[in-house]
Amino acid sequence: MTDKRYIAYYRVSTARQGQSGLGLEAQKVAVEGFVGAGGQLIEQFVEIESGSRNDLPELIAALAACRRHSAVLIIAKLDRLARNVAFVSNLMESGVEFIAADNPHASKLTIHILCAVAEHEREMISERTKSALAAAKARGVRLGNPRGNTEHLASARATLQRQTTQHAENVLPIIGDIQRSGLVSYRQIAKALNARGVSSARGGKCPSPLKLGHYF
Repeated sequence: MTDKRYIAYYRVSTARQGQSGLGLEAQKVAVEGFVGAGGQLIEQFVEIESGSRNDLPELIAALAACRRHSAVLIIAKLDRLARNVAFVSNLMESGVEFIAADNPHASKLTIHILCAVAEHEREMISERTKSALAAAKARGVRLGNPRGNTEHLASARATLQRQTTQHAENVLPIIGDIQRSGLVSYRQIAKALNARGVSSARGGKCPSPLKLGHYF
């Protein structure tokens, strides 16, 4: 029996991480451990990009390799890439089979929902940042780019990102449990999340079924 063929796709946020292997090695260990003796890792692609980039040339190349070799796209960790709108869009349009080493039973519906929740989180963060700046300005605070303010904002953004990442990791198994109960459409899952009292990372409700529908 022929071993299943895989194309690996890794993502690191900065060129420094790509050169040092920081984060990359852990992804490779996860993928290679999953493929193991029962599969064949054909090619590997590494994307070096910031969280704001929407062009993913290495992903496009990896998807093309999957089609060329009739292979499965494999990633190391689902929650991170599933919250990347550009990744989800490219994956859905490609028709390529994919799998995540940390969550091999996740479906395309699962990553759609995580992506929608993440988009909702970003909108909430943006709105609250604007409100906070407006309130500070009303109190007479000078808004500019002094070193202290820049460092404070960078720290705040990093904290919010960690909270959002942790929230996605917490929500993922709940989504899986809901799907196993027989609720499989995004509207059913969205309603079930809110019925269970699953809040967004900022404490509000998860996106409504209508809101989630915009991402499918």
